[in-house]
Amino acid sequence: MDRNRYDAIVIGGGHNGLVAGGYLAKRGAKTVVLEARYRVGGAATTEQPFGPDWKVTSLSYVVSLMPPGIVKDLNLAKHGYKIYPQDGYFMPQPGGDDALALGGKTPAEKKAEVARFSKKDADALEQWDEWIGGLGRIMGPLLSEKAPKVGSKRPGDLLEQGSIAWKMRKLGVRGVADVTRLMTMSIADLLDDWFESEPVKAMLAVSGVIGTWAGPAEPGTAYVMLHHHIGDLGDGEIGKWGFPEGGMGAVSDAIAGGAKEMGAEIRTDAPVARIIVENGRAVGVALKSGEELRAPIVVTSTHPKIAFLDHLEAKDLPDDFRQDIERWNSRSGVVKVNLALDELPVFKAHPEPAAGVHGGTIVMAPTVDYIEQAFQDARAGIPAEHPFADSCIPSYFDKTIAPEGKHILSMFTQWVPHTWADDPKPEEMDAYADRVIDHYSEFAPNLKSAIIDRQVVGPHEMQEEYGLIGGNIFHGELSPEQLFHLRPAPGYADYRTPIRGLYQCGSATHGGGGVTGIPGRNVVSVIKKDKRRFKLRA
Repeated sequence: MDRNRYDAIVIGGGHNGLVAGGYLAKRGAKTVVLEARYRVGGAATTEQPFGPDWKVTSLSYVVSLMPPGIVKDLNLAKHGYKIYPQDGYFMPQPGGDDALALGGKTPAEKKAEVARFSKKDADALEQWDEWIGGLGRIMGPLLSEKAPKVGSKRPGDLLEQGSIAWKMRKLGVRGVADVTRLMTMSIADLLDDWFESEPVKAMLAVSGVIGTWAGPAEPGTAYVMLHHHIGDLGDGEIGKWGFPEGGMGAVSDAIAGGAKEMGAEIRTDAPVARIIVENGRAVGVALKSGEELRAPIVVTSTHPKIAFLDHLEAKDLPDDFRQDIERWNSRSGVVKVNLALDELPVFKAHPEPAAGVHGGTIVMAPTVDYIEQAFQDARAGIPAEHPFADSCIPSYFDKTIAPEGKHILSMFTQWVPHTWADDPKPEEMDAYADRVIDHYSEFAPNLKSAIIDRQVVGPHEMQEEYGLIGGNIFHGELSPEQLFHLRPAPGYADYRTPIRGLYQCGSATHGGGGVTGIPGRNVVSVIKKDKRRFKLRA
């Protein structure tokens, strides 16, 4: 029985769960990480749907660079963590003969490129980058810290609330107003205030709706844009994105390697049936195999609806907390389309291979209205007639993921109805993927003939195979009512839960959304504070 006793149990082997497991082990806790699937990673996974010579990032496809502290603390570079920086945007225009191409250019060249579409926007874009950068330098570090318990009158909580307010003073009156606008405005309205040309507005609008059940006209999408533009949260730097060598699964494997080096045990094919609660305290877990593991600390990194509605009984939770989780919005209409290609796409607007084209973000979204219409189709209950796609070709840099001369095109597309998470539509999904490819072929006519194989992953597959309820890659929408001190419930954005000994660190916690490991690191700091008598090394 002693072999089933641990100091800490982590449920879920996604990147946040692995980070938590690594830090717990590093601080002296006998730790086990339990992953339901056959491999770790969750949505940050590399798979081989096209055969053993191909490595495909099935879901999450780029990484926002992890804080240097996590990379250093868990020795990720030693375990294969290597990032190829992603280049700029390449946006083919209607007809395909022209494109807004910002990759591989100096700042002066980028300004000249934008000026082809609007001189006013070329000037405004410099101011925009400075403005977003200034907000990011304040907001980024706030996202990397534990959220305050807003409204609490306890002295410690009041001090934390005051600390946040003190840090926010750096924004000034104008800066606080700007943040308020970002939290409440639509990305479409915000961009209309700044720019006039459709290519520039469409380029910036995509990051306001990516992975989100909301079109660019929806209030709150302006903040989603900022969230996606904050790369290294610890330093507040903006726009740091890249392709991990070996695909996104290599990131998870590196974290797993670091966690094991620290002493953590990692079990795959170990689905949890329930969290064991005795006298209001979490004391362990029961696996679906019937095996029970015991520990005074249990950390869950799964989707909150799984953690609190499936793994726990209703009697174990306060009614208001359970109701908050039941009302947690986790909708999505994302469809990931991955293609194995015999050759690179040849774009009419730029026929020659180039890092600034094939090594950047290739966006199929000519106007903001085009993006909005795709969402309105899905909201009306039909898959988008003209989907938009945010895509990349990681094999342009990373030669380890495809046979020599072959390539992988990864397309993150939107939208289909979010109800398809519970009601799979295989024929309609295939027709949707066909439309994505047809549209892409308008800009790169050789695409169809270059396709060797394809993988289509929709909301249903994301929910059933990867545990992403509703197909939402963030474990919950990044809308204003589900952020900061409300993520995932009022009073519990500090990684604690209503049950003693039970903590949370999934993407639905503060700082989650994107592959950063922030919640996994932060939850261990909270545990250490709560368990001063627990023998954790500093």
